Amino acid sequence: MATVALKFYSTSIGKKVVMAITGLTLAGFLLVHALGNLQLLWGPARLNAYAAKLQSMGPLVWAFRLTLLAAVALHAFSAVLLWLQNRASRPVRYQVQQYRETSYAARTMIWGGPIIALFVIYHLLHFTTGHAHGTFVKGDVYANVTVGFRVWWIAILYIVANMMVAFHLYHGMWSWLQTLGANHPKYNHWRQIFAAAFAGVVGGINIFLPLVVLLGIRK
Repeated sequence: MATVALKFYSTSIGKKVVMAITGLTLAGFLLVHALGNLQLLWGPARLNAYAAKLQSMGPLVWAFRLTLLAAVALHAFSAVLLWLQNRASRPVRYQVQQYRETSYAARTMIWGGPIIALFVIYHLLHFTTGHAHGTFVKGDVYANVTVGFRVWWIAILYIVANMMVAFHLYHGMWSWLQTLGANHPKYNHWRQIFAAAFAGVVGGINIFLPLVVLLGIRK
């Protein structure tokens, strides 16, 4: 069974399927995470209670974290292998490249991924461990978020990074459906709308929250 799986993974379609499954896992987490962060709008009691409830799940939290870590690793590893494979199959670059069936998001995926990874590391150090937060208070998520986003350059960093995440999600959701067979001229328009809506919701929430604090709506 393992041999068959490895043989399938060695093919381009195998790597794309792994990227689709892991990408869907990560996209689902981002959506739930963004919706959960909306608790900020209801004040400290609501947000801190929500965070405490998540932490109270104990082993389930770590199982979830390990699953996400494995998904990130497989997603990144498969992306790099596909990129190297594509470069090897076309050692001489075209003098004039025509981007008819792709988008800006698709063309920058290989560079956007590492940048987003660096942002995620900073985000964890900022709001999870507190190593990158000057006044971090363990358990007081509301205070950590509002104090953190009151620093204008940090708020701008989060806004720009989440714009990149939205671009990445847009292409990712489009590609996920295509990889799993939902590719037909009759339905591609709806696939594009779905990808844009999904990326817009996640990116929009994550951009809106720093603005809420930066503009003084939440103090």
